[in-house]
Amino acid sequence: MITRDVLKQVKGIELRTRTLVNTLFTGEYRSVFRGQGIEFAEVRAYQQGDDFRAIDWNVSARMGHPFVKTYMEERELTLLLIVDQSGSLHFGRPYTKAGLAVEVAAVLALAAARHNDRVGALLFADTPEFVVRPAKGRAHALRVIRDLVAFTPKGRGTNLAGALRYAAKLLRHRAIVVVLSDFRAESWEEPLGQLAARHEVVAITVDDPREYDLPDAGWVEVEDAETGTRVLVDTSHQATRTRIRVAAERLQQERTRKLGQAGVDRVALLTTVPYGVPLRRAFAERARRLSR
Repeated sequence: MITRDVLKQVKGIELRTRTLVNTLFTGEYRSVFRGQGIEFAEVRAYQQGDDFRAIDWNVSARMGHPFVKTYMEERELTLLLIVDQSGSLHFGRPYTKAGLAVEVAAVLALAAARHNDRVGALLFADTPEFVVRPAKGRAHALRVIRDLVAFTPKGRGTNLAGALRYAAKLLRHRAIVVVLSDFRAESWEEPLGQLAARHEVVAITVDDPREYDLPDAGWVEVEDAETGTRVLVDTSHQATRTRIRVAAERLQQERTRKLGQAGVDRVALLTTVPYGVPLRRAFAERARRLSR
């Protein structure tokens, strides 16, 4: 249901992210997300400094002096946002991880519209539940944001592998794929690597520090957001807090290793830190690396 409250939230996101979209991605967007390839532009007369390998020998023979082929980067892009809305994402403060994922996806959708690129979205929990097929235009980008805000998952689990396989079938041509998730799931590394072999993939990890650094608050009942399992934890016990932190850090290290093996870039975001600076820093670093 598209309620008045949903439309109000969409407008709020648009207003909050306007400066970021207008200034942050003025240069980074095109530097980070290259076109799908290069296409032939024209044949022109050879100029000093041109690469001799670009000479069109047939035209040169006909005209009696050298001509070279020129190419232009194919600028039209397709951006697919794969947004995790499973139970583990509905945690965090001041943002929930799910809310942070939606707002960052909104920034990218509006940036794509600003550059006349196609943008679409795939939302999932324990199954791929909702798809907005890629299209152009600001109105379509706002529709993507509206559907992101209005979406309520039917399931609580995380089937990231299934969402990645679904995306691979959905995309017929090379695209930019941005995955926004905490990656708290099983067996996603192989389908992610397969997707990255055909498309440019960026993984945006969203975390909340309280997941691995519990406050000293005495006995606390903790519930698994996806299975509903509840346990009592004595957070005032230093050894218990240390074991939880070490286990969480181990999981994060394993996630980093798997993302590296899959060959994807990573942007790390926290619910407690404004996302603009780390987002820009990560994209600027990617742009520098691609320009080398």
